[in-house]
Amino acid sequence: RHEVAAVVTNPDRAAGRGRKLRPPPVKVAAEALGLLLLQPTSPKDPELRSQLAAFEADAFAVVAFSILPKKLLAVPRLGSVNVHPSLLPAYRGAAPIVWALFDGCTETGISTFLLNPRVDGGDILLQQRVAIDADETAGELEARLAIDGAELLVASLDGLAEGTIVPRRQAAEGITRAPKLSREDGQLDWSWSATRLCNRVRGANPMPGAFTHWRGGLLKVHRAVLAPGADTPGTVLAADARQGIVVACGEGAVQLTEVQPEGRPRMAADAFVSGYPLAAGDRLGERGT
Repeated sequence: RHEVAAVVTNPDRAAGRGRKLRPPPVKVAAEALGLLLLQPTSPKDPELRSQLAAFEADAFAVVAFSILPKKLLAVPRLGSVNVHPSLLPAYRGAAPIVWALFDGCTETGISTFLLNPRVDGGDILLQQRVAIDADETAGELEARLAIDGAELLVASLDGLAEGTIVPRRQAAEGITRAPKLSREDGQLDWSWSATRLCNRVRGANPMPGAFTHWRGGLLKVHRAVLAPGADTPGTVLAADARQGIVVACGEGAVQLTEVQPEGRPRMAADAFVSGYPLAAGDRLGERGT
């Protein structure tokens, strides 16, 4: 129903051991569809504004972007529509899916809104609530929201074109932040409750990745579930083929069901305990031990 005048994405970047230029996935998709492609070095490139203005586009559809300059936002007649994976004004920022899982939310959603100079603060077009499964990881939830978000984006463009959507201001209450993640956001603190630790593991999967210290190295944790037990936080309560790896927390315990030692592939916990010297009474989370 809508003509795509052009697609704008990042430049090709060097990647891999050979540091060969690799195209971004958006470029690959655009070329496969025969769409006109623009790859500016920066959204601030003055030539980009001239190129986009020449299309006389009604709207920009924007997903996963750096902050756009005001001069770009002023180009399309109907505005720039952004897809954001949260129920705004909750979880404004770079990592809304991950922080919703870190916080143990059972529901999130998708918002489409008109971009303005405030980060994720523009007027809302449409919103859709989405339940979060109890053991869902950030990667799994993102894959679901990507499909729903694409459909909501098209519905938003339909409504703007037909004049059936009236943008509404975001509520002043309920604003929460979802800041950019660092590697340290994946570090597990065994003094936390078992529930909080499980939420951290699934929220950090796949990025930045949950991890703990063990025998002077790192042990990545990809999956964990609640388990019975209690002891000093970080103490291994069980490490066998039947129970896998059970670790005491500040409140309760967790069973690590999928882990990854440094330099090795990820594996089920029972396979790990069969090949590595982890035993009940060991401590996780202590550096240099």
